[in-house]
Amino acid sequence: MDNKKITLSDGSGGKSTHNLIKNFILKKLGNPILNRMDDSAVLNPNSLISNPLISKLVFTTDSYVIKPIFFPGGDIGKLCICGTVNDLSVMGAKPLYISLSAIIEDGLEIEKLEKIVSSIAETSKKAGVQIVCGDTKVVEKGAADEIFITTSGIGVIDKKLSISGHNAVTGDIIIISGTIADHGIAVLNARQELGFKGKLESDVAPLNNLIEKMLKAGEIHVMRDPTRGGLATTLNEITEQSNTGIEIYENKIPIKKPVKSACDILGLDPLYVANEGKVIAIVQEKDAQKILSAMKKHPLGKNAEIIGKVISKPKDVLLKTKIGGSRILQMLESDQLPRIC
Repeated sequence: MDNKKITLSDGSGGKSTHNLIKNFILKKLGNPILNRMDDSAVLNPNSLISNPLISKLVFTTDSYVIKPIFFPGGDIGKLCICGTVNDLSVMGAKPLYISLSAIIEDGLEIEKLEKIVSSIAETSKKAGVQIVCGDTKVVEKGAADEIFITTSGIGVIDKKLSISGHNAVTGDIIIISGTIADHGIAVLNARQELGFKGKLESDVAPLNNLIEKMLKAGEIHVMRDPTRGGLATTLNEITEQSNTGIEIYENKIPIKKPVKSACDILGLDPLYVANEGKVIAIVQEKDAQKILSAMKKHPLGKNAEIIGKVISKPKDVLLKTKIGGSRILQMLESDQLPRIC
């Protein structure tokens, strides 16, 4: 590593790599487990499952290739931690440990890498998770686009909980934690420099604290974070898993005016645009108001709304429009916006 850019020698496995990890990455992400620099993290299972109510581990993994790597509201570092934390949290799990693997393009400015690692450290601390193992590779210029990151996460789950896309039943109420399409539009605006006015900012955030309060408020059957494919595709996945139908009301779905305007100009349906800090909860009808109230008391749920219900037929996602009509929302065939996460 020279003073300003990552070079191929930083990924050679030799002294340069050792110095990069020890003096740069560990300096910001270090903890007693990671600092050992062994080939694997040794985790004590008793420390994970010491609570008699906890009997299961939850494990997830994802890769992040977003372009640009810095965008209004976040960056690839914040995104990778939030994505893994949220994937664990929507299963009802308490996220604990994360592994992190970075593929860095030769020539990436040190200043950019430092911002990303700082963002990872800050977001991990906020979410209450630890980075316990990882890997760093440097590849030739053109073999990657600045930096790609893969994260895997482990959490623990209360043995009484059963939250799954298969659990929606007729009569359940559907709640969303806030405005839709913020992330996808913010990234597109930053990538294309479209110059849209108004506050177009990604919603990327760790949802574990909000979800913890939701779980205490009532019985939740399904939770999902509507990332790629947006709200409509996520609800389609749930109807397929649960063999039910879903009815949602257009006038109840929260969306910011600048985001709606941008979607209208670009010809994008906000129902299919990605979110990175929202949760969909499908809950027992009797608990819906209690869960909604708990969500609204949290900063990440202040714009939460009940947007629909689970129906027996048709086994589709049905949108009741503002003008009194209805249309079936199909699953998105392919991404409207590639490389948004």
